[in-house]
Amino acid sequence: MSGPARAARFRLDGRVAFVTGSSRGLGRAMAWSLASAGARVALNYRNDEASARETLAAFEAAGHQALLLRGDATRETDVAAMVSEITERLGPVDIAVPNATPDQPHEPIEAYDWAFYQSMLDFFVKSPFLITRAVLAGMKARRFGRIINIGSETFQLGEPRFTAYVAAKGGQNGFTRSLARELAPWNITVNMVSPGWIPTERHRDDPVELKEAYRASLPTGRFGLAEEVGDAVAFLASDEASYVSGQNLAINGANTVA
Repeated sequence: MSGPARAARFRLDGRVAFVTGSSRGLGRAMAWSLASAGARVALNYRNDEASARETLAAFEAAGHQALLLRGDATRETDVAAMVSEITERLGPVDIAVPNATPDQPHEPIEAYDWAFYQSMLDFFVKSPFLITRAVLAGMKARRFGRIINIGSETFQLGEPRFTAYVAAKGGQNGFTRSLARELAPWNITVNMVSPGWIPTERHRDDPVELKEAYRASLPTGRFGLAEEVGDAVAFLASDEASYVSGQNLAINGANTVA
């Protein structure tokens, strides 16, 4: 092996991460993986305070250094206030993971209106833009940063009756690709992870027959795990991924092969 040997792989000691929508589900798993790798993590929620408090308690019980923030990741003033508090209490943000997401109903295009399309764009294009802009000056000054957007296999699949969500995820993918090239001179990487359908609390009441049909269609024959998504995020946040940027990593058991 060329170069100096590393005693530990994929460590994030001394780094500060901000994961929006991290009180439960995939966001919680991403934040947990980052914290387990040594990062100080800012958790975020908007509505479900009970779940958020339970999550914070679990992090603290495990010895993870975490901060809980309530705020709307699509509102510029909220984002600015959260980043300011993170900087004051944990340190400047090194790793930004815009993960907050709204409900995602499947409907024919005739059932959508522009207000719903706009809500998808707000979460998946506006929010990543606001978060990136809020943390970027510090990342540039330190010549280090990791921006990890959360996509979806539905963009590659072109899932029907889901046009608003898929269109917004496509916009987020384009944002990731362009931003990666723009920020590369500052040693700031920008990537996307795109999970498949990974059962979390959000999917508790989804029809069993739909879940089983999806699982049976997967080449792996099994659902992915939330922690597998979290660990991919931790890798992209690490020094070992310093030459990986502008990429969209599918985490779906070979369900999409680009």
